[in-house]
Amino acid sequence: MKESFALVTGIHWGAVVLYVLAAILVAFGQFFDKPASARRGYQVAIPGLVLHGVGLAIWWKMVGHGPYIDRFEVLSSNAWILLLAFLLFAIPFPRIKSVGIVVLPATFILVALGLFFHPEMKTLPPTFRSVWLILHIIFYKIAFSSIIIAFTFSLFYLLIRRGKLKKLLPILPDLAGIDMYAYRFAGFGFTFWAIGMLAGSIWAFQSWGTFWSWDPVQTWSLVTWAVFGMYLHLRRFFSWNGERASWLFTVCFVLTIISLFLTPLFESSIHAEYFK
Repeated sequence: MKESFALVTGIHWGAVVLYVLAAILVAFGQFFDKPASARRGYQVAIPGLVLHGVGLAIWWKMVGHGPYIDRFEVLSSNAWILLLAFLLFAIPFPRIKSVGIVVLPATFILVALGLFFHPEMKTLPPTFRSVWLILHIIFYKIAFSSIIIAFTFSLFYLLIRRGKLKKLLPILPDLAGIDMYAYRFAGFGFTFWAIGMLAGSIWAFQSWGTFWSWDPVQTWSLVTWAVFGMYLHLRRFFSWNGERASWLFTVCFVLTIISLFLTPLFESSIHAEYFK
């Protein structure tokens, strides 16, 4: 068992090294107008993603459940889904590759942070054994990935409006395009957040006999989703765009972090086993 534990840890550190190298190459390529360097960075990220996936698969087999309880496995799986989603999104939307200067560092930081939390093998509580829980978690991870991309575009917009990131302008859409990408990825995240809540409600009914109990995690998730809905509503029907929309989405992003990573730490939560 110790050998398997060391193997998983070593594989994850190997993925971190590849992700760091990829992030350096992409940042160098984008800031110094070296597209070949940026391409090599993404080529390095792919074997890192494969290696990372192998590590997660071995860990899954070791603990006997999906990577969604211990802090290490939660952060690691979030990082894996984030990078996978980004690379898949970049196929039909190649202009979002500029977001790689945020996504790649976020990926290796999440994995490294999980490793520093000292991975532990935890038994899955009986109430967590449901296909609806798996769907619930997958949808939230997809939403989280989309939200990070939308937040990066919102951040780009705010920085460019203040005369920053001039070296990235050749590879970025115009300001209207950046604003639109933020809007579209926010809508994608909003949709999957809603589906994730619905799947979670079905899981809650199977486990505790109630669809909703105003648990802290449930409540903050609903609040976050409602603020996302307000953001989209203001953009669609009240022509909110540009800086004020970007600032509002920044609030949405902060609420996302609180909802996913802070509220599960409340002892009173029925999600108390999550992210402990």
